[in-house]
Amino acid sequence: MLKEKAADEMHWAEKLFERTGEKQRIFGSFSYAAKTWDRKRRVIVKAEYTDKGANPWFIVSNLPGDPQELYDDVYCQRGEMENRIKEQQLGLFADRTSCHKFLANQFRLLLSSAAYVLVQTLRRTDLVGTEFAKAQVGTIRAKLLKVAAKVVVSVRRVVFHLASSYPYQAAFLAIYTRLRQSPDAPAVEGG
Repeated sequence: MLKEKAADEMHWAEKLFERTGEKQRIFGSFSYAAKTWDRKRRVIVKAEYTDKGANPWFIVSNLPGDPQELYDDVYCQRGEMENRIKEQQLGLFADRTSCHKFLANQFRLLLSSAAYVLVQTLRRTDLVGTEFAKAQVGTIRAKLLKVAAKVVVSVRRVVFHLASSYPYQAAFLAIYTRLRQSPDAPAVEGG
């Protein structure tokens, strides 16, 4: 039924695709009531047509406004926020609240949140222009932070020796250099 109501938008998206050969998106809205609904609701349609064919999307919304703006500025942003929450849960273990005590679980979540803020700051500032600029937290953690190293401790310093076969040496060095040049970076002797 929804596809029938969006037939005009899908038709125009297909025609524009045939003319240009590029992905097309046409937006519209209509009122619709499913059998179990007590009244009609606004349905926003994104009629997309690509080289793989028709790809219609439907969103039920009570928000007024332009359908494309609602889709791009509200719906997609909400989905992006859900991706960030999932990223924190999976990449930084925010879902590990298995202790029997509330305070212990609260502290675990606090540590996970602090780690996420640190990784987001790193991503926004020092990972720009690297292959990790848009990487997920799990990738950054596995390839940049969770790296094997030999630690040599002396009276005056601690030195980390990375393996010569480490595949992300260039990116690691570039990020390290940016961090060292940051105005907030602490002074490091000899390094």
